[in-house]
Amino acid sequence: MSAAATAATTPAIGPFSAKNDEFTPFTTARHWIGGKWCDPATSRAVQDVLNPRYGKPLAQVRMGGADDVDLAAQAAARAARSWGEWPIRERAHVLYRLRELMVRNIDELAWLVSHENGKIFGEAKAEVEKGIECVEYGCSLPNLAAGNQLEVSRGVACEVAYAPLGVVAGVTPFNFPFMVPLWMLPQALVGGNAFILKPSERVPLSTLRLAEMLVEAGLPAGVFNMVQGGRDVVEAICDHPTIKAVGFVGSTKVAKLVYGRASTHGKRALCLGGAKNHLIVVPDADLELTAENVVASFTGCAGQRCMAASVLLAVGKVDHILDAVRARAAKITPGKDLGPVTTQAARDRITGYIDGAEKAGAKIVLDGRKADAVAGGYWVGPTIIDHCTPEMACAREEIFGPVISIVRVPNLDAAIEIENASPYGNASSVYTSSGDIARRVMERVEAGMCGVNIGVPVPREPFGFGGWNDSCFGHGNITGWDGYRFWTRQRKITSKWALQRDQTWMS
Repeated sequence: MSAAATAATTPAIGPFSAKNDEFTPFTTARHWIGGKWCDPATSRAVQDVLNPRYGKPLAQVRMGGADDVDLAAQAAARAARSWGEWPIRERAHVLYRLRELMVRNIDELAWLVSHENGKIFGEAKAEVEKGIECVEYGCSLPNLAAGNQLEVSRGVACEVAYAPLGVVAGVTPFNFPFMVPLWMLPQALVGGNAFILKPSERVPLSTLRLAEMLVEAGLPAGVFNMVQGGRDVVEAICDHPTIKAVGFVGSTKVAKLVYGRASTHGKRALCLGGAKNHLIVVPDADLELTAENVVASFTGCAGQRCMAASVLLAVGKVDHILDAVRARAAKITPGKDLGPVTTQAARDRITGYIDGAEKAGAKIVLDGRKADAVAGGYWVGPTIIDHCTPEMACAREEIFGPVISIVRVPNLDAAIEIENASPYGNASSVYTSSGDIARRVMERVEAGMCGVNIGVPVPREPFGFGGWNDSCFGHGNITGWDGYRFWTRQRKITSKWALQRDQTWMS
């Protein structure tokens, strides 16, 4: 059956018209179920989608509930039966076409992400480019997923095949509205599953265009569905008996709740939570490289990423490096080099941590509390808090803003001890010119993603993304080969076609 014969009618969302930062409204976010745009079955709740740069709504989202999840699950179950029978290479061909559409429309997608999330254009474009990379990995899966076969005894062969789970779902966050769904979709779709996406109600717009592009790429109706909403939708996804696996990216508190609830219902669950990432800087670190990299790590995407630097552990005499970090961060201009945070509540929370650190005796060496690039927007400038203690809230809790806390320690062992005392385990990096120091840190830190002279050690495809401890609930990584195995199940086949003269225990 051809893709064209089963694809849904192209929806009429249309491209986003913005070509710059000028405020530009967009369409209302609705459900995408069974190849059609539709309104919630019962709920009449509507929520504004804010442009954080201006602090005013560019669109609205119609909030659904459990009834809508059930409709999506029914549509997905119908579609999954035939989609799972497609040869894996034909399923991957849809992703080839999706990639071409994303490349062709990359600037439009980047501007849409920028307007709904607040990222500056370059950061938004980098997000879309990473999404394209994830799709490219999905295109490679037919070769990687070829089943292994081995003659284990005379005339007896064992092989492994990867079968779809059926209907699966993903719940994604506000900070990377376009990229994180593409951490999940390629592996799940190529694996033969039908997928239900619950995007963040704060940033549901770029995934509207993703749905449209999947249609144009030839994905059959019902294979990809999207339900808008909040907590009610997430809980319904966890509870619905048709949905066999759930992927989640968000805060640790919610990740733990989603993992527990989904697992209670017998589902597979892989839930990524928050972080408190530590950068260890030693005296032999390269001055220019370290200053540039540390600033990029804690200010990029306004600090609203789980891989952002949160704490700088200054080992020994590194004041010359800290001075360079401050000087470089002070040159960043909010509105030009740095986007806003997403909400007024986020701004209040971030500045509250800075206020608290100052009252506790820390020194604010670079203060971003008075940043105000565009009237009405939610701005926090780069902020550096020095002379923190490990007990201070700014050094322990996830701030999720362009703020870095400096804790001074006498030696490397003390730095590693502080890092490993954190309940999180997402990322950790060391800045050094010594291979021995780098090796010692990489072997001892409690973190799933580690860097040497890299402040945002995000694994590129095919290497998987995933932390340890309270940064991840479930087994494995959400991207790469682990992701494919999460969304599929192994079928082991043992076969024999002729009687053998000798006998073994398998005869």
